[in-house]
Amino acid sequence: MQQEVAIHADVELIARLEVVPTILQALVHTTGMRFVAVARVTDTNWIACAVHDEVCMGLQPGGEMLLETTLCNEIRASGEPLMVGQASTHPVFANHPGPRLYGFESYIAVPIVQADGRLFGTLCALDPESSRFEGPAVLQTMQLFAKLIAAQLDDQERQALGDAELAAAREMAQLREHFIAVVGHDLRNPLQAIDMAAELIQLESPEPRMARNVERIRRSVERMVDMIDNLLDFARGRLAGGIPVNVVADSDLARALDDVIAETRTAYPQRDLEVSVELQAPVPCDAARIGQLLDNLLANAMRHGAGEQPVQVQARSSDAGLELWVHNGGVAIRPDKLAQLFEPFSRTRNDDPRPGLGLGLYIAAEIAKAHGGTLRATSTPEQGTRFVFEMRN
Repeated sequence: MQQEVAIHADVELIARLEVVPTILQALVHTTGMRFVAVARVTDTNWIACAVHDEVCMGLQPGGEMLLETTLCNEIRASGEPLMVGQASTHPVFANHPGPRLYGFESYIAVPIVQADGRLFGTLCALDPESSRFEGPAVLQTMQLFAKLIAAQLDDQERQALGDAELAAAREMAQLREHFIAVVGHDLRNPLQAIDMAAELIQLESPEPRMARNVERIRRSVERMVDMIDNLLDFARGRLAGGIPVNVVADSDLARALDDVIAETRTAYPQRDLEVSVELQAPVPCDAARIGQLLDNLLANAMRHGAGEQPVQVQARSSDAGLELWVHNGGVAIRPDKLAQLFEPFSRTRNDDPRPGLGLGLYIAAEIAKAHGGTLRATSTPEQGTRFVFEMRN
């Protein structure tokens, strides 16, 4: 069954080459022989893929001959062209079964070798009458046509590979969309149900111990929603060609930054947060995404910075663009880790356990990239750690 499939595929491959019938007809006139074929020659089979037959041999595309009975088998073994003007008196092939079985006297064939060195088969011609091949012109013409067919075969294979890659890309796109849908919908729904149930319990004024447990449940739900949002942004950034942004010319960036800073103060009331925001020029951007970038940088600073030192935030805008940075003190980031800081899931097993998925800095960098900006980090024991986002108008 597999052999039949392979034979059909070889015949179809040659049939797709529009140049082959013209080549075969041209060789009939060039060689004076009345049977010309493109044959697929393997270690075990001889298969006619294209045929021009004026002697009624009865061989059609897909037809086979026993490999051992063909002179093409000699070419498969040697890799060299073969010319026989009169088989019945030839010192080597007079007793070969091929001429007697198929009734030919003259024969010429050249190998069809593809770019990677694989032998596809032969371009062969034969005739019941003997022939004298004058000079090298006939052989050179056959070899030229064989190279042309080999080049066409290579092009077909490259096209098939491209089609396969395109199909794989489409399958990946469908998988990506399915993944985003599962994360964004199927995981959110049960979390919303849990949060709603917890809220209903709170409205019933439960006893203090239960109220504390319900509040823990709601905080856990909030963390799960944050992680889902990060996974969605990771999927869009890694699989969908970047995090989408909606740039608005008159964006209310100041309010977005103020909201993030207020939320951070509420979440970390014991930490000192020094803020300086001076937006002296409009900033065309996606304000919500820039707020998310700042939120991720602040969360990183609060978790990893020294608790006794302030976290500093500064934002400046001008006609040239926007600069926003977040600074914290504490232990400097090692140079080897600094180079991987914006890679997703870049934590090592030796890192201290922290909440979240380790996607915050990656997503911040993707937001910067989506705005045509840059996000970089520096860290030294003396100066602490500073993340700087720059976006030029």
